[in-house]
Order: sequence, then structure tokens, then C-alpha cells
Amino acid sequence: MNIDKTLAYIKPYIANEGTKLLLILIIALLSYKIAKHILVKVSKKLAAKTKTKLDDLFLEYKFIHTLSLYIPVIILKLSSKFLPKTGFLMEKLSYILLSLAIAITIDKLISIGLFLYEEKPISKRWPLRGYAQIVKLFVYISSLIVILCIILEKSPWGILSGLGAISAILMFVFRHLILSFVASFQVITQDLIRIGDWIEMPNYNADGTVVEITLTNLIVRNWDNTLVVIPTYKLIEDSYKNWRGMEEAGARRIKRAIYIDQHSIKICDEKLIEKLKKIHLIKDYIESKLKEIEEYNISKNIDTEASILNGRRLTNLGTFRIYIEEYLKQHPKIRKDLTLMVRHLQPTPQGLPLEIYAFVADTRWVIYEKIQADIFDHILAAVPEFELRVFQFPSGVDLRKAIEERLH
Repeated sequence: MNIDKTLAYIKPYIANEGTKLLLILIIALLSYKIAKHILVKVSKKLAAKTKTKLDDLFLEYKFIHTLSLYIPVIILKLSSKFLPKTGFLMEKLSYILLSLAIAITIDKLISIGLFLYEEKPISKRWPLRGYAQIVKLFVYISSLIVILCIILEKSPWGILSGLGAISAILMFVFRHLILSFVASFQVITQDLIRIGDWIEMPNYNADGTVVEITLTNLIVRNWDNTLVVIPTYKLIEDSYKNWRGMEEAGARRIKRAIYIDQHSIKICDEKLIEKLKKIHLIKDYIESKLKEIEEYNISKNIDTEASILNGRRLTNLGTFRIYIEEYLKQHPKIRKDLTLMVRHLQPTPQGLPLEIYAFVADTRWVIYEKIQADIFDHILAAVPEFELRVFQFPSGVDLRKAIEERLH
């Protein structure tokens, strides 16, 4: 049975054009549902037989569903000639649906391509998600313009010229979008932030790993697993700290001080010197230093017996400082090729800060904190051996002991 005989058979049932129109729309809708069901079913069977990931992505992103949209487009276009009065409406509808189908198809292809790109290591250096969003936005705006042209029966240039008249309003409405685009371009091209970087941005309570860079936002997962969304343009306006340099160097800095009670600092007497000579790490240092001091004092004819302040002497704090340096140099987790020093800072009412400045050869947070804690455990435990005291504010127990000593 050919198409003419079929139409002649069903003509009595579709006597008016409205019924024809409704019937065509129902057929178009059913064709979409049937085509989608068949295509998805066949695609799943074919994808199960292959080892490539690409066909699985087409299913995951519902690209097959999009292809099904072209079936009703063809039906609507072909059926328009059977509607003398309203055929032009059916033709317009087919063009509108075709424009949407093309936009959605491009959207799906961009999403699939972006997914494949983000599996590559280079995607952390050059994240393209923001630019993909711009392309998608441009595609959908273009589709909208085409649809308006179809409905209004005007050329695209006429509509675009009308948009030019309200460009100032559009600039105001999309101000943040434009600023974010410029910011994301600068961030990516200048390699300021990558996905996976640890950044700190105190103004937004952000302290964690960058998990996504989009056209409009930067998403940071804090160490407490909370998510912070920062507008991309704020990266240009506000300051932030990026810890990537630390991770690339493979070292994490220790910069912490202990406060020495200044009343406990003194010149070493013979008894203390003999005690310190037994410490393996500074034994050679003390012997060479004592020899150097003796030669200096003799060369200058200094009477060291007259006053303890005459000539050069060893101090317990200076010797302790050398001990810490030697201890850090011997530590297997401290980088010897980077800055390593123990220094005094400006004295404070809480004591004299003795700062340790060194780099741990492991950037992992938990490991780093453990190494740092072990180092300061040892240093604090070693303080009394040099007849020094660590400063701390007196507690109630300290005050009670002082009162009891005075009473006795």
C-alpha cells in the first residue's frame, strides 16, 4: 500500500486540518519516544561488546537521546505539505526544533570532549571548563537568535542590531560574568591557580584544595570538607595564598619559636661545660670553641680570672642554639639543601624567642605535623640540660608553691 492509498484510506477520519495537525504532532511525539527507545537499547548492546570508553560516554551524557530529536524534525518538515493552511506553522516548528536539536547536540559533544580532556594531566594546568561554558552559552544564544528569526521572519542582523541598542543594559546585567571571564583567562594563562592546588583566602574562609574552576566560580574544598564557592573575579580583586610552590619544592617550612626565660641565660661555668661535653652532637663543637676562645684570650692578654665578663666565653643559650642546629642537620626528615637556621627574635615580655627555621622533606599535612611535633618535643625536653628555662605564665599551682616556700 503506497502513501497515496494510505492517505485516501484515512482521509475520512481526518476531514479537517486541525485534526491533521493534531495527528501529525502525536505521530512526531511517538516517533521521538520510539526512536529513543530503539536507539538507546541498540547502543547499550553495542557498548557492552566494546572496550572503548567513548561509547559509554555517549550513553552517560544522553547523546543518543539528542539524536532522537531529529526524527520528529524530519516528520514535521515532510508533513507540512499536507497542510495547505497551517503547513507554514508546521515548517516553522520543524526549524525551531532543528535549531534546538543542533544546540543540544553541540552541548553534549562539548561535555563529552571536556570529560575526556579533564582525564589528562594537562587539564590541571589548563582547565577549560570555563571556556566550554562560554562556548555553550554562545551556542544557545545563537540558537535563540535563530528561533526568534524564524518566529518573527526577520534576518539575524536585524535582531543583532536591536541588541546593540541595549548593550549597555546587557553589560550591566552580565557585568560579573564578563569580569569572571577576564579573571579566569588571567588565572589560567598566568598559571596562578590549578585544580588540586591548596589555597588560602581568609576573606572567604577558604583554606583547602581547589576542586573546580568554572567561568563564574572557584570551588574550594576546605580541610573540614566544607565547600566554599568564590566568584572568579574575586581572585583578581582580593589576595590569596597558593601553596603549590611548597608542594613542587617537596618541602614544607617549619617556622616556630620557643620562648626562653631570659633570667636563665648565663655564661657556662666549668661544671656545665663538662656536662655539655658529654653530648655527642656538640662535643666536637665545644672542644674546638674552647680552644679558639683560649687562644683569643691569650693573644689579647685578657685576665679571665678578674671577671667572668673578661674575654670570650661560652653561654648556655649560644651552645643550645648550636645543639639545635646540629640536631636538625642530623634529622633524616629535614632538607639540608634549603635554609636551616636557629635565630633570636626581638625580646618580648614573654621571654626571648628562639626561632627554628627549617624545611621538612614531606609536604603531607599529617606527616609534617608529626615530624614538627617530634622535633619540638625533643627541643623542649633538652632545654633543662643547658640550665635554661622555657617561659610560661604562672598558674595557680605555681603561685601556691611560691607562697608555701615564703611561709616556710
